[in-house]
Amino acid sequence: MKKLFPNAAAALEGVVKDGQTFAVGGFGLCGIPEALIEALRDSGVTGLTCVSNNAGVDGFGLGLLLETRQIKKMISSYVGENKLFAQQFLSGELELEFAPQGTLAERLRAGGAGIPAFFTATGVGTVVADGKEVREFDGRKYVMERGIVTDVALVKAWRADTSGNLIYRKTARNFNPMCAMAGRVTIAEVEEIVPIGSLDPDEIHTPGIFVQRLVLNANPEKRIEQRTLRKTA
Repeated sequence: MKKLFPNAAAALEGVVKDGQTFAVGGFGLCGIPEALIEALRDSGVTGLTCVSNNAGVDGFGLGLLLETRQIKKMISSYVGENKLFAQQFLSGELELEFAPQGTLAERLRAGGAGIPAFFTATGVGTVVADGKEVREFDGRKYVMERGIVTDVALVKAWRADTSGNLIYRKTARNFNPMCAMAGRVTIAEVEEIVPIGSLDPDEIHTPGIFVQRLVLNANPEKRIEQRTLRKTA
């Protein structure tokens, strides 16, 4: 199966359509598949549900899709860095399902592992548990959370081989491995692609069985979300 595509638009062709659910890797602006997000915007598809820790920032990352009103619902942990995200939610224009970060990560991992639901103590007694089943185990209450499986997953990796085995670099190994598992079709944007056999099997984070398409982006922008400098005395 040939997995390598010439550009991000070609990698999305024949896969994306209106009304789909997308798992999108990244944490803030770290490890986001920026070229694939831009290509998704340019595809013009609408009515999307995006599962991602956050929605980037205004004018970059998933913030681009908020500007074009292509996203109808976000399943996220954090809103704070994107003013448009907050505005659309507060105005009722954008649906939002909040999920604690650890719970969101596990929902994606569970979905990818074929686990339909699990119980966690996180969120019990809060609005997170509203409308969900709560059970008691060993004297403690737990809320049931559903695993997440999406139509498409867009992830960012540092290095891949042509079979789709992925290695993430440092902090970019955040939600990407779980998103890669959760997608029925997973498309990976990578900075370097090497021949099969070039990667140490012990260093592979996502096996190629989870990845259907690859696109090379050798020079990503890698914006810094918040630059913080220490003052010296």
